[in-house]
Amino acid sequence: MSVTPASGERVHALLTDGTTVCVRLARPDDQEAVLRLYSEMSDANLRLRFFSVSRRSGEQAAARVAQPEDSGYRALVAEHGGRIIGIAEYQIDAGRTAGSAEISLAVGDERHHRGVGTLLLEHLISAARAHGVRTFTADALTDNHEVLKVFSDLGLRAERRFDGPEVHCVIPLEDTEEYRRSVERRGQAADVASLAPLLRPRCVAVVGAGRRPGSVGRAVLHNLTTGRFTGPLYAVNPAATSILGVRAYPGVSALPMIPDLAVIAVPAEKVAQVAEECGQSGVRALLVVSSGLDAHQSRKLLAACREHDMRLVGPNCLGLANTEEGLRLDATFTASHPSRGSAGVAVQSGGVGIALLGGLERLGIGVSSFVSLGDKYDVSGNDMLQWWESDGRTDLALLHLESFGNPRAFSRTARRVTRRMPILTVDAGRTEAGRRAAASHTAAAATTTMTRRALFAQAGITATRTIPELLETAALLHSQPLPAASRVVVVTNAGGAGVLAADACAEAGLALPALPPSLVEDLLAVLPRGASTANPVDATAAVSEEQLRACLDRLAAHDGVDAVLVALVPTAVAAATGDVLVKALTHAPERRSRTIAAVLLDQDVPVRLLPSDTGQVPTYADPQAAARALAHAAERARWLTRPPGTVPDLEGIDTSRGRTLVDRFLKQHPDGAWLDPRTCAELLHCYGIPQSPWAWAETEDEAAWAADRLKGPDGHVVLKACWPGLVHKTAQHAVHLDLRGDAQVRAAFRDFEVRFGHIMTGAVVQPLAPRGIELFAGVVQDEVFGPLVLFGLGGTATEVLADHAARLSPLTDQDVHDLVTTPRCAPLLFGRDGTGPVDLPGLEQLLMRLSRMASDLPQLAEADFNPVLALPEHITALDARIRLLPRRAQDPYLRRLR
Repeated sequence: MSVTPASGERVHALLTDGTTVCVRLARPDDQEAVLRLYSEMSDANLRLRFFSVSRRSGEQAAARVAQPEDSGYRALVAEHGGRIIGIAEYQIDAGRTAGSAEISLAVGDERHHRGVGTLLLEHLISAARAHGVRTFTADALTDNHEVLKVFSDLGLRAERRFDGPEVHCVIPLEDTEEYRRSVERRGQAADVASLAPLLRPRCVAVVGAGRRPGSVGRAVLHNLTTGRFTGPLYAVNPAATSILGVRAYPGVSALPMIPDLAVIAVPAEKVAQVAEECGQSGVRALLVVSSGLDAHQSRKLLAACREHDMRLVGPNCLGLANTEEGLRLDATFTASHPSRGSAGVAVQSGGVGIALLGGLERLGIGVSSFVSLGDKYDVSGNDMLQWWESDGRTDLALLHLESFGNPRAFSRTARRVTRRMPILTVDAGRTEAGRRAAASHTAAAATTTMTRRALFAQAGITATRTIPELLETAALLHSQPLPAASRVVVVTNAGGAGVLAADACAEAGLALPALPPSLVEDLLAVLPRGASTANPVDATAAVSEEQLRACLDRLAAHDGVDAVLVALVPTAVAAATGDVLVKALTHAPERRSRTIAAVLLDQDVPVRLLPSDTGQVPTYADPQAAARALAHAAERARWLTRPPGTVPDLEGIDTSRGRTLVDRFLKQHPDGAWLDPRTCAELLHCYGIPQSPWAWAETEDEAAWAADRLKGPDGHVVLKACWPGLVHKTAQHAVHLDLRGDAQVRAAFRDFEVRFGHIMTGAVVQPLAPRGIELFAGVVQDEVFGPLVLFGLGGTATEVLADHAARLSPLTDQDVHDLVTTPRCAPLLFGRDGTGPVDLPGLEQLLMRLSRMASDLPQLAEADFNPVLALPEHITALDARIRLLPRRAQDPYLRRLR
C-alpha cells in the first residue's frame, strides 16, 4: 500500500500562496469539524456542492466520514490552524465499472483560489491508485466553473458529458508524464512562494544577538548591518536595548513590526520555544544557526514550523544571503560579504560553504543567493534549484549535498533546471569513511557511490570529486561557450608543456584529432618557421602575440575543432618582448566561437579568470585541472543534445497478478525471504522476462523425468540444488553441469541429497545453455533513492571484475542505452572479430521489464539475474533470484514537505 494520507500518515504540503497545510485521512471524530466546514459555506457554494441549499445535505456528508474502511469510501481533509478547510472523498460503487469511484470536493469559502482542492485531489489520486481505483467520476452543475477548471487543470485526460444543468466527468487516473509535469508546475509555484519570506524578507529579526563579541548571533547581526540590508532590522535580547546600533527588544512578540524572517541563535534547549513564539507572532520563515538539538528538540522545532506556516533553514548552519540590489541580505556569520553575481550556492556543510564562497570570490564570480542548509530539516537542495530557476538572476548552480530527502523528485527538478543552467556538485561521501563522517556530521543517511553517480548522470548534474575541481569547472562553464564535442587541439610555445597538456586531455577522455591538411596549411602560414602542426601544435618559443592570436583565431573558426587548450611557459624570447603572449588569449576583435582555456605553468594560483575584450578566459596552473574542466564541459554539452527520454509502454505486463503473488508470499513470510524457484518464475512471467525452460524436482525420479523432457539436441542438462536462503550456488558447489543420460542425472541428485539433504527442498533441472556472452542484470531497492537497476558482465567473475553500470528506476529509453553502452564489456555486445551483435532489442526489453517490476513492487528488495545469456537470436535469464521484504510504497512525485 502506498504511503499517503490515506494510509494514516499526516502529510504537510504547500498551497499556491506558500501556506502550509496538513493533509490526512478523515477520522470518525472529524464529523463535527466537517459539519462546521459545510455550515459556514454560503448558500451559493452549498448549491454548487450539493445541487441544493439544504443544510441537511451537509449533515449527511459529514456523517459519511465515520464509514469503515472496507466500505469502499475514503476521505482526505486539509487542515490549517487546527481547522478543516477542505475535504476530498471517493466512494467505490460495486455496481459500476470495476476500478471506478465517484468523487466529491469541498473547500471553505475563504480558502478558494489557493490550491486546496487541487492539492487534495492529487493526494486522493495517489491513494486511489494504491487501492486499485483506475477512474474517477464526478457530477457537477454546469455553472460550477471552478470545480470544472480544477478537474481540467489536473493534467489528466478529463472527459465531460453534458446533461441539462449537470455535467458528468470521467477522469482516468493514468500516471502520465503530462500529469507529473502538471504536479511539478504547481509544486514549483507553491515552493517559490513559500521561500519568498526566507530569501526576500521585508523585515528581519535576529533572536539571540548578544552583546559579547564573538557570539554567532552578534556576528549575523553585524553582517546584516554592514551588508546594508535595506529593510527594517531588529535584535531580540531581553538584556539589551541596542546592539551594534540596532534596536533590541525583549521578545519577538514585542517587536514593532512582524518580521518575515527570524534568525535564531539561542542555545539548543531554547530553539523550539523561540520558534513557537515566532509562529504565534506571524513570522513566515526561520533561519536556525544554533546546533546541538536532540531528537525531542528537533521534533518540536519542525512541528512549530509546520503548525505556523514557517519555512526553515537549518539548524546547525552558516546562514543565508541574497545579493539582490534592492535587498542586500547577508544573514551569515562569514568573514566577508558575498559579491553580487549570478551563481547560486547551496551547501550542507558550513565549512564547504566558506570554501566555495572564498573560491568564487577569488575567481571574480559573484553570488545570486547562498544558503547553508545545515541539518536540512526543511529547505533542501530541491527547493533551491526551483528558486534559482525562477529568480531571473541565477545562471550557475553549485551544490554540496550530503543527503537527499526525495531523490526522484530532486532528479526530475534537476533534469529540468540543468537544461537552463549548469548544476555542479561535489560527490561527497564516496567512501565508507566519508559516508560515516557525513552521517555523524548532519545525521545524513548513507548512500552508495554508484547510486549517487546514477542520480547525477541521469539528472545531467556535473559531479566533481573535490572542491578545487568544482571551482575549476565553474570557471570554465561561467566564462566560455560549451564545446560541441570532445575534440581538443593543444597549442603551446614549448614542446614539453604541450606533451603534458596532451596527456592530461587523453587521460580525461578527450580526443586529440590530427589536423586536416587545409587547416595545417593555414596554421603554417601564420606561425614562425619551425613550428609543428601536429596535435599538439608547437608554435615554438619564437611565436609572437600576433602569430599566436592568428593561430587561435583559425582554430576557433574550424568546424573540426571543439576546444583549444593553450599551454604557455615564460621563455627568454618572450621576456625580450615583454612576455605578452597571454594577450593573444584575451585580446580578440570578437568572441571566439570555440571553447578556449589556457595552462600557465608558472601561475601562482590553481585557476583564475583573465578579463578579455569579449569576456573572460580561464587559466590553470595544472594541465590536468584544465583537462578535467574541459571534459566536464564536453559531457554537459553531450547531455544537452540528448532527447529527454521516455519510459516506454510495455506489452504483456500483469501488474495486478504480480502484486497478488507478492502479497501472498509475504503473508507466508512476514519478515521477507528469497522467493522459491516456482514463485520467482511466476513473477518473472507476469512481467514478460524471458527465462530458460526449467522443471522442479523433489526426488531422483522427478529429476530424471524432467531431464529427459528438457534435454536439448545434444542431450545435456544442468541440475541446481535449492534451499531457502541459498544465494551463491556455484560457491556452495550446488550445481552440476553437462549431465547426460539418466544415470548421470540420478547420480548428481543423489550427491545433492548426501551433501544438502538436511536443508535441500528440491532441485531445478534446465537444458544446458549454448555458448554465448554471460551478462548480469539486477535491482537493489535503496531505502532513500528507490530501485537501482544494475547491468554488466555476468558469470562467476561478476563480483570480482565489478564491470557494472547503474541507473535509477524507472528507466527511460536513454537510460537503457546508457546501461548497455557504459560497461567495459559493451563492445562484446555490438559484435567484434566478425561476429554479429547480440539481440540488443531483447536486452533492452529485459532491462525495461526489470525496471518496471522494481517500480511496481516496492517489496522487491533485490533481484539478481546471473547469468543472462546474450545471443544474436535472443536474451534469456538462466538463473534468477528475488528477495522480498514487507514495505510500503511512497509516491515519489506527490507534493509533500519533508
